[in-house]
Amino acid sequence: MAAPKHSMMFVNLAVKNLKTSVEFFTKLGYTFEPRFTDEHGTCMNVGESFKVMLLEEPFFRTFTKKQLVDTKTHVELLLCVSCESRAAVDDLAAKAVAAGGQRHEFKDYGFMYGTSFEDLDAHVWELSWMDPDWVSGKKECAVECGPGKKECAAPESASSS
Repeated sequence: MAAPKHSMMFVNLAVKNLKTSVEFFTKLGYTFEPRFTDEHGTCMNVGESFKVMLLEEPFFRTFTKKQLVDTKTHVELLLCVSCESRAAVDDLAAKAVAAGGQRHEFKDYGFMYGTSFEDLDAHVWELSWMDPDWVSGKKECAVECGPGKKECAAPESASSS
């Protein structure tokens, strides 16, 4: 059986105040799709095929019979977005803090670099950059590579050619 293939992804997030959420994410550089925006929610463009629906809590509740989690004390999901460089991770994290978000610690694994922040509704957004050579397989991490390690080694087959 073939694995399902999807052309787009929409993530729905409950927000307490749509206006302040839009202001926060606008300061981070995100845009919104007016065709999917009204007084109850909006569609935030995160990537060409990745959208986040910011829905005011009462409207969000119309989609589920389950109780909403208190994002100040519980985590329902972690959203992770890729960034084009280490500098882009740093820049977006700084914008989030300047807009009122709370940043978490940076993590540097050499081949992967990132941090996370909480938006105004305490949803956790991870920002991540990965070394393109590692992603493509041109470089691999040695056994000792991991938290606190800074270097990844080129695969033996690549270094001996």
